[in-house]
Amino acid sequence: MVLADLGADVVKVERPGAGDETRSWGPPYAGTESAYYLSINRSKRSVALDLKDRRALELAVELCRRADVVIENFRPGAADAIGLGFETLSATNEQLVYCSITGFGTDRHPPARPGYDFIAQAESGLMSVTGSGEPTKVGVAMVDVLTGLHAAVAILAAVHGGGPRRIEVPLLDIALASLVNVASGALVTGQEPRRYGNAHPHIVPYQPFRASDGSVAVAAANDGLFRRMCDVIARPDLAVEFPTNASRVERRDELITELEAVFATRSADDWVARLEAAGVPAGKIRGVLEAIEAAAAAGKDPRVAVQHPTIGPLELIGTPIRSQDLPAPTAPPLLGQHTGKVLRECGIADAEIAELKARGAIACAD
Repeated sequence: MVLADLGADVVKVERPGAGDETRSWGPPYAGTESAYYLSINRSKRSVALDLKDRRALELAVELCRRADVVIENFRPGAADAIGLGFETLSATNEQLVYCSITGFGTDRHPPARPGYDFIAQAESGLMSVTGSGEPTKVGVAMVDVLTGLHAAVAILAAVHGGGPRRIEVPLLDIALASLVNVASGALVTGQEPRRYGNAHPHIVPYQPFRASDGSVAVAAANDGLFRRMCDVIARPDLAVEFPTNASRVERRDELITELEAVFATRSADDWVARLEAAGVPAGKIRGVLEAIEAAAAAGKDPRVAVQHPTIGPLELIGTPIRSQDLPAPTAPPLLGQHTGKVLRECGIADAEIAELKARGAIACAD
């Protein structure tokens, strides 16, 4: 989807009948389309091919022969087994960039181990450092998101001659890399990191505080910001008693107890206004709908409106990339919405398309 947002012609190959499994990940649904599917498939074209059918598989190979980039997320070895592996496809497309998204990497054992975001969060240690009680997964499929972003970066580098033509992006490695300072601390100390919940292991105060009507997140990430925060809350004595971040980390519980008592005296909006006026990063903890509305009210609506063929007007969260040169997004496609058109672009006659559809080798919604 990132590549499509940037202007690439993205052809999504799905199974007739069920299609991409995220189509069934609901409720909620908009019409017959799952909200999950709609969230990650804008600006793509859908072609439905039954890869168990010999002719449909040949058509998939032809699509790959014409493509600049092929992205696949079969279990390791499956693409090679059906003739859609890198060695086979690159033999007729010498400039092909081929990206495999795997669970644990083909150079680990067992090589065909499947993986989902949740499993990668568990196996990587990400869950072990998240939450305040038991290990907790992140509230969205963050490893999947980061994997897509890393894949897009690697693909763009390869397309422009700065990277290898064969790319593998394992979920596990992405999750491990996302641990950044937490993993570095573990390597330096040789100790398992503890969970800090909404607090920060190395910066204090860098956490939410309960206000009189909600909660406010405060990020006093250096000594200067901490002094300003102490002035805002009328407790300059705390800046004297806890002059350095190291002192605040060492005496975390003592300091947080003092701050909690102060922040409980005013509303979240009041504290955010006061802290921002002093240049201290702060924000109100919002629900998702509230956050979307607040972002729009601040001047830039994060939503985009597309016209879906069955749902009608549909709101989605748009790309976060700011550029006037980006193409307008299009609606996430129906299953097989573009099968006929894409096959005609490959020179397939209408009579053959009709025959393939009649025997279930393809699905056409166009």
